[in-house]
Amino acid sequence: MTPVRVAIVEDEKSIRNLYRTKFELEGFAVLEAADGIEGLKLLKQNPVDIVLLDLRMPHMNGDEMLTKMRATEWGAIIPVIILTNVSRDEAPAQLRFLGVARYIVKAHFNPAQVVEVVKDVLRSYA
Repeated sequence: MTPVRVAIVEDEKSIRNLYRTKFELEGFAVLEAADGIEGLKLLKQNPVDIVLLDLRMPHMNGDEMLTKMRATEWGAIIPVIILTNVSRDEAPAQLRFLGVARYIVKAHFNPAQVVEVVKDVLRSYA
């Protein structure tokens, strides 16, 4: 069976490493990008099943990346979970129009809980 492919788009390397390790231990294949520009390139070249996307990143933030991703044929249907420390109240308003599957504030979830949310979202998209 092919492993589920998750893309983690996060500028903080330590956080990427933490989530990569947890997802790999759970049997996922993990791809990583450090900002929205890298994220778009990565997703264009590598089909994934789901994306974990930070909002505040250098070069291109998460909401801008998601807007550009949703405007493409390949990016219109990929489930996206926002994984950030930006509260929902501070989040860019356009996020609610960009088809976000879930919104997770990092400080409120541990990596095991994030994996469970990803599994739940994937079940609902199956």
